[in-house]
Amino acid sequence: MARLTTHSTVDLDVATAAAEAELAGTDAGFHRRLAEVLPVLHDLFTQLYGEREDGKEAFAAVVTAAAASWRERSADLKRLDEERSADPGWYLSEKMLGGVCYVDRYAGSLRGIRDRIPYFQELGLTYLHLMPLFAAPEGNNDGGYAVSSYRAVDDRLGTMEDLAALSADLREAGISLVVDFIFNHTSNEHEWAQKAIAGEPGYEDFYLIFPDRTMPDRYEETVREIFPDDHPGSFVQLPDGRWIWATFYHFQWDLNYANPAVFAAMAGEMLFLANQGVEVLRMDAVAFIWKRLGTACESLPEAHLLLRAFNQVLTLGAPSVLFKSEAIVHPDEVITYISPEECQLSYNPLQMALGWEALATRDGRLLQKALDERHALPAGTAWVNYVRSHDDIGWTFADEDAATLGIDGYSHRRFLNDFYVGRFDGTFSRGVPFQENPKTGDARIAGTTASLAGVEAGDPGGEDRVILAHALALSTGGIPLLYLGDELGQLNDYTYRDDPAHADDSRWVHRPAADAEAFAARHDPSTVAGRIHARLTALIEARRRTPEFADIPLTPFHTPHPSVVGFQRPGTAGSVLVLANVGDDAVTIDAVTLSGFHGAATDVVDGTAADLSDGLELPAHGFRWLRVQPA
Repeated sequence: MARLTTHSTVDLDVATAAAEAELAGTDAGFHRRLAEVLPVLHDLFTQLYGEREDGKEAFAAVVTAAAASWRERSADLKRLDEERSADPGWYLSEKMLGGVCYVDRYAGSLRGIRDRIPYFQELGLTYLHLMPLFAAPEGNNDGGYAVSSYRAVDDRLGTMEDLAALSADLREAGISLVVDFIFNHTSNEHEWAQKAIAGEPGYEDFYLIFPDRTMPDRYEETVREIFPDDHPGSFVQLPDGRWIWATFYHFQWDLNYANPAVFAAMAGEMLFLANQGVEVLRMDAVAFIWKRLGTACESLPEAHLLLRAFNQVLTLGAPSVLFKSEAIVHPDEVITYISPEECQLSYNPLQMALGWEALATRDGRLLQKALDERHALPAGTAWVNYVRSHDDIGWTFADEDAATLGIDGYSHRRFLNDFYVGRFDGTFSRGVPFQENPKTGDARIAGTTASLAGVEAGDPGGEDRVILAHALALSTGGIPLLYLGDELGQLNDYTYRDDPAHADDSRWVHRPAADAEAFAARHDPSTVAGRIHARLTALIEARRRTPEFADIPLTPFHTPHPSVVGFQRPGTAGSVLVLANVGDDAVTIDAVTLSGFHGAATDVVDGTAADLSDGLELPAHGFRWLRVQPA
């Protein structure tokens, strides 16, 4: 291929020659991508590492690794790359549906997950996120988020060969495999960590280690405390007296991306996972990956450069792989990670949190404001809309948005915490607090959807709230995500308190083992599991046949009722009007409010006719998906 002549031609020529030598043959597709990617990746490396000699070495190593990974990539995965290249917006379809679970708690092992594929197809899944499944320390390991090896599966779950076989079976069933790429930190047992603290050449700068408290104290002047129950501040002391950066648990040590060798090493791990058949990498804790003294060390510009650089590496070696952002930060920061160049997918923490806020207050105005003003995304990207996840619920709404409605953000968060952990009179929720900080009054909430919504408490509106919450996630655009077990109404599991490895992490309350009895009863309408499953699967099927629910565009629709959230999903002929009542009382939407539509509408879920000329009644915790035509 022709040599590139822009940028530092020496660097680019060296990298190009190394890549071509690695391939040792003609591969027109790779060479075309190489010509496109190399200048971009070189620019990113230059911005991150300047003219450092080790930066140039890492750049060449990364390009060589991508070429080697492409050479080793299976024919099946290369076919997938071609298919996704021909249909780059495949994940924007109304037929997309995600599921998430812990392998051991849901099916025992990776082979057990393979046995569940027929049920996943029955449910309509096209995306399966398996929670961290890599080798990790015994006991508390933050639910697997303390990784001891990215190339070894926890032997209790199976092997890397089992994971590759599972990915192939899922792909054949039309289901994309999603795993976590935990790239902010490793466990303290990782080979790199052990070599770093031993001072082994090449690894001593993989982590941020300081001889005394001088630098940690300076950093902690501006860095917030994340897990105060585990340790104060952002550093923990090593046995030899030195201090190492640990943003989260004391056994999770932050990697030092200011060292280009760390980028090269993590790029290699990412390419390895892509070649096991992983189609989406959930980029964990993206906001924390770059550190700079005098800042909060969150959402710094270099974090975005790193994501773009990793994306370019995948474009070379595994071009169909997508990134999903996990940034539980201010809404203005969340949106900055979402683009075709960084993360094509992102969790939608604002909609999730405000869905629960609306159910607690019986007031949908803050959620409505978020849908009106903060829902739009760049072309070619999508939200992952979830009711709840494996993690806690934090109240990440923007205080400035709340203030426009006369709501004080600080006191409102205190109210929501009290409401969802049962400290507020009349609450329907049975959640538990997570990482409650007595110094700041801050806390987050844990609980299954059914327990948070009132099913556990026996509240008459509990099942309706479960369905309503999922109806919003299914209708706002993007990929709706189910925590598997929620479709059966599983309740909190308080036995975590009896397990020493879990007792100090209340999030295990909403990670129950799969309930075989509930699963067997999923078609029995006399059971909670049967009723929730039937109603939810009817919504999933309705979404699949509703092209207006594809992609992201959403047009607000306001009513005079504070408890009603409304929006339209435009289509080629008319639109689907979504109305959701988060209140405890029925609401009648008058004919004048609906007068912009033709009187005859059709319910998307059950196909029945609705006459809007007489107004429309929404029951308590009720909703409608109506195909409408302009008047």
